[in-house]
Amino acid sequence: MPLLSRLAEATDERPGAIRVQDRSLSWVELRRAATAVADDLRGAARVAVPATASLETVVGVVGGLLAGAAVVPVPPDAGPMERDHILRDSGAEVLLAVPGTREAHSPPLVPLDLARRSDTSHPEPDPAATALILYTSGTTGAPKGAVLSRRAFAACLDGLADAWAWTPDDLLVHGLPLFHVHGLVLGVLGPLRVGSRLRHVGRPHPERYAAAGGSLYFGVPTIWSRIAAQPAAARALRGARLLVSGSAALPDPVFAALAGLTGHRPLERYGMTETLVTVSARADVPRRPGTVGVPLPGVHTRVRDEHGDPLPADGAAMGELQVRGGTLFDGYLNRPDADAATRTADGWFRTGDVATVDPDGVHRIVGRAATDLIKSGGYRIGAGEVEDALLAHPGVREAAVVGTPHPDLGQQVTAYVVGDGVAEAELIDFVARHLSAHKRPRQVRLVGALPRNAMGKVQKTLLTEA
Repeated sequence: MPLLSRLAEATDERPGAIRVQDRSLSWVELRRAATAVADDLRGAARVAVPATASLETVVGVVGGLLAGAAVVPVPPDAGPMERDHILRDSGAEVLLAVPGTREAHSPPLVPLDLARRSDTSHPEPDPAATALILYTSGTTGAPKGAVLSRRAFAACLDGLADAWAWTPDDLLVHGLPLFHVHGLVLGVLGPLRVGSRLRHVGRPHPERYAAAGGSLYFGVPTIWSRIAAQPAAARALRGARLLVSGSAALPDPVFAALAGLTGHRPLERYGMTETLVTVSARADVPRRPGTVGVPLPGVHTRVRDEHGDPLPADGAAMGELQVRGGTLFDGYLNRPDADAATRTADGWFRTGDVATVDPDGVHRIVGRAATDLIKSGGYRIGAGEVEDALLAHPGVREAAVVGTPHPDLGQQVTAYVVGDGVAEAELIDFVARHLSAHKRPRQVRLVGALPRNAMGKVQKTLLTEA
């Protein structure tokens, strides 16, 4: 079966099947436009796509997949350091761009013109072939490229279609970024495999969700929190079938508010860039706040203590969640050391998240096993990458970055800096110019020294306790 099976089979020429903000394409138009892109990409092994919230991104990604290339989404707000790293590390041979684009220090440009059409038949690639290379922030250094196969995407999306009763009759609505699993894989490739219509509203303002008239909505906790704070917008979602929350834990008060205002108990799921979605609540089972459901078909999970010993599924024992199955990535690009560190001796992937499992198999994610991965507004931000950017400032001598509680974002990026003649606003702006805007510190605390242990390691827990 083709990865984008419904798109491949579509004969529907009615406008509006795939809508991004105020522009749309029919199923047939999308396939023919993407095929024209695939014609231009024939022979390219890796293709970079600027991942803006636009039809160009949808057509570019689909065109790359039809051509059999590995697609590398480039975040639109990536600073020059991050962008250059992604293009260089991924080995992208070409960069798709709208006509007239001028890019310095990039691979050769291939114009992306939505007016072009083609009916060329491209062979379906091997299911084991790489579909996407998604860059994800870890706890140290620059982002790592997670290599994800076509087979993994198919397994994930088919499992979610079953769990969520997702069908061609649905209209999916969201306003998520198109360079992450949630927005791109689930939010774009999902409809193209299942056959449902898609409406991407651009920036995810509550009033846009309210006006969309969808049956299936995707959001991160920050979005749902803002919708719950606007009762009129929340009540407008009563006609929906399912509200899905992911990328971070949904606070219980937000769950309760949404249930009361919309009449729907939100569905939560769990996944990572490296694993795609592995665990999810089901549409046909009553949902409990704070729980993320059961493993998808073909996915297995286990919980282990710090010594690697098994823990009971009693709803209380907390340990590291480990997973295996068909949705997992093939490894980190060019980083066998990092890949090996995430695998157990018997082949399970170590998520680094702490979880409990109830006797009925329902999972609850307790939190991060480490302190260096910050979840802010649905984004996963590596503290090490922000620290590296701060240390590039000539006035910064030492830097430590942590996540601290934020009422809207869940966590905010907070930096502790030892420096000479530097100011908070200056450092925030400096990071924003070098990294994605959402990775900038929202608070910089200037300190005389960072607490360290006898080995010289910064003791971040002491920073947040001060």
